[in-house]
Amino acid sequence: MAHSPFEHVQDGKEWVIFEWLKVPMPPPIHIPLYGDFQITRFMLLEAIAAVLLIAIFVPLARRASAGGLPRGPFWNAFEGLLTFVRDEIAKPNLGEHDTDRFVPFLWTLFLFILFLNLLGLLPLGFGSPTASIWVTGALAVVAFAMLHVPAIVKMGPIHYLKSLWPHIEIGESWFARIVGFDISLGIFVIELAGTVIKSGVLAIRLFANMFAGHTVLAVILGFILLAAGNFVVWAPVTAASVIAVAALSLLELFVAFLQAYIFVFLTALFMGMSLHPAH
Repeated sequence: MAHSPFEHVQDGKEWVIFEWLKVPMPPPIHIPLYGDFQITRFMLLEAIAAVLLIAIFVPLARRASAGGLPRGPFWNAFEGLLTFVRDEIAKPNLGEHDTDRFVPFLWTLFLFILFLNLLGLLPLGFGSPTASIWVTGALAVVAFAMLHVPAIVKMGPIHYLKSLWPHIEIGESWFARIVGFDISLGIFVIELAGTVIKSGVLAIRLFANMFAGHTVLAVILGFILLAAGNFVVWAPVTAASVIAVAALSLLELFVAFLQAYIFVFLTALFMGMSLHPAH
């Protein structure tokens, strides 16, 4: 029985590479006080992405720290990515003083999202973990923490809360003061809620773009399965589907970089707004 092409964009307990090759995930692990913990396909892909990052960038960092010059296309490409994130994302949003403190986080976030996006383009049934709202939601939680924690550490909790509380004066009477306080309180609540909304938008934006792209590819490939059994129909449908998938895959490659950039750029922007409320 043919599996659904939508299995490519969904998480699961088995890894469907081809119709005849299905690799099951390890059985659930029982954890006391928690229950059964199941390793899924997207979890495995996240671990693969992390291992690839370590394998590529730890040696690169050692060579750079030793004063070695970039050699070869791969080293230049990866170092170019790091320079781009630092100069075009971190510096404009965080400023000269805070850039070097937080650029390692932004590097890691950008490269991790990029690798997750790119894994979904490999024709091995990998799927992209960023096409899962749970994965992008977890990334958004990390971004949410970075919106508040560095600013709280830098300014202290009281001064940070004061930076979110606008000072409004509309008069000297007790009524004007009450109205001014109510307006300030409302803006303060909106500011706090806005940080949650910002993080939620980050998760939904990344999830929607990656899920939609992979879904379109899955639907086009599904036409081949629907036309199976009639060679007269199957041959032109297959040829058209393969051409369309190849063209859309190039677009998906661009989207993989673009969405990683947007997620990290907005995270850096929101962090800069929290770290420098006066600006």
